[in-house]
Amino acid sequence: MWHRVVPFFEDRFRVVSFDHMGSGRSDLTFYEPEKYSTLDGYVADLLAVCDALDLQDVILVAHSVAAMMAIKAAVASPRSFRRLVLVAPSASYVNDPSDGYVGGFTQEDIVGLLESLDSNYFAWSAALAPVVMRNPAAPELTDELEASFCRTNPDTARNFARVSFLSDIRSDLRDVTVPALILQCSEDLLAPPEVGRYLNGQLAGSTLVELEATGHVPQASAPEETAQVILQYLATDSS
Repeated sequence: MWHRVVPFFEDRFRVVSFDHMGSGRSDLTFYEPEKYSTLDGYVADLLAVCDALDLQDVILVAHSVAAMMAIKAAVASPRSFRRLVLVAPSASYVNDPSDGYVGGFTQEDIVGLLESLDSNYFAWSAALAPVVMRNPAAPELTDELEASFCRTNPDTARNFARVSFLSDIRSDLRDVTVPALILQCSEDLLAPPEVGRYLNGQLAGSTLVELEATGHVPQASAPEETAQVILQYLATDSS
């Protein structure tokens, strides 16, 4: 989903992209359901990529639930990262009435979503893709997203959905020392405006930018706007 954004960076940065285990062209023989039943398995992979390629002073760009992974990686290994760029991030997708946190979904919403996935993964993918993309004028983007969902093994996708929608990293935020750019989309049903404001209030040294892009996948629906905002942010980095 990043192929439209990458060209904006290749002339001035070394760009490293990868498929998380269980998706894309990752080697499924290494997929272990237990390891990837929490965010920690994905965080370990991310840090392993940095180590294997001897990456230093990294600007880590992450989208949606991968932003949770990025935050946990920055806590685990802060010296590895120079900046975090969190695109349509969330700290938890579930509302918490006890402290007024708005994640966008009730616990009942999440249960229903996961039950729908269990009953028919491909129908679930077809129903979720337009909600996530939220760009009806560009149906090809919705088709691309649905196709990416459907290429994933349904059992793997079920495991990943549970990790995504049931994880809560709010307690990690106070330990983040790496400066972060938060990109908040408009009309994002998965990460409402309250989420971006919450993260900006909790992450020390963070910057919040509200994009004109609608939906949850601005790297696909508004690649130029997304790239230019990131480039402008990095241009102010004097460290």
